[in-house]
Amino acid sequence: MSAIEDLPPLREVIREHGLSARKSLGQNFLLDLNLTGRIARAAGPLEGVTAVEVGPGPGGLTRALLANGAKHVVAIERDERCVAALRQVAEVAPGGLTIIAGDALETDLRPFLDGGPARIVANLPYNVATALLIKWITVEPWPPFFERLVLMFQREVAERIVAAPGSKTYGRLSVLSQWRTEPKILFDVHPSAFVPPPKVTSSVVQLVPRAAPLACNRRTLERVTEAAFGQRRKMLRQSLKSLGTDPFKLLSAAGIEETRRAEEIPVAGFVALANAVDGT
Repeated sequence: MSAIEDLPPLREVIREHGLSARKSLGQNFLLDLNLTGRIARAAGPLEGVTAVEVGPGPGGLTRALLANGAKHVVAIERDERCVAALRQVAEVAPGGLTIIAGDALETDLRPFLDGGPARIVANLPYNVATALLIKWITVEPWPPFFERLVLMFQREVAERIVAAPGSKTYGRLSVLSQWRTEPKILFDVHPSAFVPPPKVTSSVVQLVPRAAPLACNRRTLERVTEAAFGQRRKMLRQSLKSLGTDPFKLLSAAGIEETRRAEEIPVAGFVALANAVDGT
């Protein structure tokens, strides 16, 4: 057996380090080794790849990433109890695991990478999952430092990420995600796979960066989508007034009917609106 397989069972690690999941940290530990292996494999061949993991907890997915060939795993964990548990994994994978004790929202990952291919693979803490995704898909410059994201979300968040125009779940997160990446739901995860089990089903989502997204200023696109979906029941001629520019001129320049609502506009339409804002 490999050194990774010789590690004590995850439930034993949880008992040894007193790792009761904390709701304040959005913790739901994934202990099913078949499932952690499936997530690691969903990231594609990992040989020569640096895998970045956020919220590794007791290290189930961390083990799977190393066992599936990741050259290096960078694990970001803000819970000091879990950091101690992860050191056991680091001991059997010399040089293969870097543990960052800190907040992923405040951590610049690039200094910890060696310039080679990197993938972010994580069972994200639910309370920061959306914020982390937006941080990564709005990073500059683009194309980004990662070549793929394989992330666990609550099912309802996953559905928003991949939602098509016209659907009830289509919104700002859909536009930003689909503008810069090609997102796809890979599979669902039942609550029983977690300790403690959450009240909702989860989904693993893959997001592959687009090499050349439709051209526009990222910050302007964020402003436009925030205004449009902030009052999603209203027509765009009303909701876009908060941008401080005549909405009729913006809509005309973007080739969008003034009676349309935000959920009806495809990504390309929002890009056209952002470019119209910058052109006024």
